Amino acid sequence: MSDLSLAPAAATVAPLPAEPPAAVPRHVALVMDGNGRWARQRFMPRFFGHKQGVDALVRAVNVFADRGVQYLTVFAFSSENWKRPSEEVSGLMSLVLVAVSKYLTKLAGDGVRIRIVGDRSAVSEKLRKAWEHAEQLTKDNHRITLSVAFNYGGRWDVVQACRRAVAEGLRPEQIDEAWLASHMALSFAPDPDLFIRTGGEMRISNFLLWQAAYSELFFTECLWPDFGAAEIDAALLAYAQRDRRFGTIRPNQVMPEGI
Repeated sequence: MSDLSLAPAAATVAPLPAEPPAAVPRHVALVMDGNGRWARQRFMPRFFGHKQGVDALVRAVNVFADRGVQYLTVFAFSSENWKRPSEEVSGLMSLVLVAVSKYLTKLAGDGVRIRIVGDRSAVSEKLRKAWEHAEQLTKDNHRITLSVAFNYGGRWDVVQACRRAVAEGLRPEQIDEAWLASHMALSFAPDPDLFIRTGGEMRISNFLLWQAAYSELFFTECLWPDFGAAEIDAALLAYAQRDRRFGTIRPNQVMPEGI
């Protein structure tokens, strides 16, 4: 599959739901970090942590939906993760297939729409078909959209959008922020309001570089398999207390002289 066919066409996108209250992020981006350390603490192989991480994700999707979040985008496998040991990579690929088989019916019944974003060319045909089946089965669901970023990188996303511009023969003056945004892998969703990373690391790791330009960042020491309703509520509370100005100033704010 060519890179140039990966960002969804606008014509196939279902109507967006009504916006939630301002205090609730419409779109949450999530780096699910800490599976390996969680397993190591229990003297288990890393794969066991990844399996528990899938279970935690299924629980989290419904919690976020119950809180009014309309889009949840999770970083499942980065374009850099191919550098991990081959046994772990192979196990992760198998785990995705098992997870689709185990949870797809439940997620579909819960009103979850599933989207896969990333470069699909490097994965097996069997995995691509499983993804396509999940997307087709859930395409009419509107409770929450779960976007799974797999073989995804923020830099790759910008590059593939630029390649589209070249392929379409656009002139430089025709390319602007709006055009690029409409050709990103997440063009069907609003930019994330809240960016959460579990596991104690404080970086975004090449995830949604374009889309997270004005996201509120929330980092927690909690390892991903332990990230449940209480931790989600803590992140949402922190978000509700933020003052989002998108580069502007507060009304009636007095600026220091010389600025």
